[in-house]
Amino acid sequence: MDTKTARRTFARDRYAELSSIEIVESAKGYCKARMQIEDKHLNSVDVVHGGALFTLADLAFAVASNSHGQVALAINAHITYLQAAQSGVLYAVATEVDRPRKLGAYEVVISDEQGRTIATFSGMVYRKNQRIKDLD
Repeated sequence: MDTKTARRTFARDRYAELSSIEIVESAKGYCKARMQIEDKHLNSVDVVHGGALFTLADLAFAVASNSHGQVALAINAHITYLQAAQSGVLYAVATEVDRPRKLGAYEVVISDEQGRTIATFSGMVYRKNQRIKDLD
């Protein structure tokens, strides 16, 4: 799925939109997304909330795993927080690790503008026997 198609297909992701997450780049088995840190992303100690980081990683994961045009739904996801972030832009890069017929494994790295790793995320999807509507 190219970037233009991914943006159109995932424009309906209401939570990612509320979180101000954008798709930067997409290809088969790959997605790079970005989130400009805003006040709404900060927790009570003024660092980016873990849920905001998870949402950023999850959108990149969703785009990468659905990029083949087959509906893929998360069945497992895990995130490890390594450093705090307070301002600037964060990027999530999702890559396909394995793509068997029914399952798919993905890794996502969230980094800041200086290239420091903020969090790592791994997820697995189940692929339904259903095509993504926008692609038919």
